[in-house]
Amino acid sequence: MPRKSASDAANQLPSSRTASDRAASRVVDEIQRMIISGELLPGQQVRQELMAERLGVSRLPVREGLRQLTAEGLVRHEHNVGYAVARLEQFEFDQIYLMRAALEREVLVSLPVFDNKALAHVRSLADEVAEAADRVDILTMRLSNQAFHFAMFDQSPMNLIVQELRRLWTLAMPYHAVYLYDPAARIRILEEHEDMIAALADHDNHRLVELMNAHRRGGESGTSTVLRAGGVSPAV
Repeated sequence: MPRKSASDAANQLPSSRTASDRAASRVVDEIQRMIISGELLPGQQVRQELMAERLGVSRLPVREGLRQLTAEGLVRHEHNVGYAVARLEQFEFDQIYLMRAALEREVLVSLPVFDNKALAHVRSLADEVAEAADRVDILTMRLSNQAFHFAMFDQSPMNLIVQELRRLWTLAMPYHAVYLYDPAARIRILEEHEDMIAALADHDNHRLVELMNAHRRGGESGTSTVLRAGGVSPAV
């Protein structure tokens, strides 16, 4: 068999790295989805061999994906123990909401005028949240609620800030479920969504910031109660 030249080998490296990067990105996306959905809970271990088997990849992209998630603060690594979903302390949770308040203001102020198609998309997502609330389908409500807010955020030209907001939302997402079991909280969320849509339709971005501040404070207060009570217990 003829030996491959150095140039042939070099030409193969980029595609190999691209395939590896794609596999690692898929691992990152899937673990993020599992955290957001509550399939993986704060403090729960993420076993590399099981994740590799589930995703049909080798352990190498799983390891790389976990390193990326560790750098983002979504997963933590302990020597001789392994990787686990990050468990927030109260002071960390407070910092997330402090950063959200600052960043969301900048994003909302920068929003362009929404055309009828963009408004209809936001409205459809608000309807999905309301339908899930009626069914007390907490998982769908959480996912649709995040989609509702990012349908607005994603219209901002501040894409790096929006990317950071997505990370912050994912960090806090596992703690929102208990709060949403409160019927009064669900009603308040739906009413505030309606007010936000009205402000968006009027292109009143400063009013939208005020509404989002109140909306965020309600979620922060309710979720802080969960943390004071000891947080979300990992699945056994």
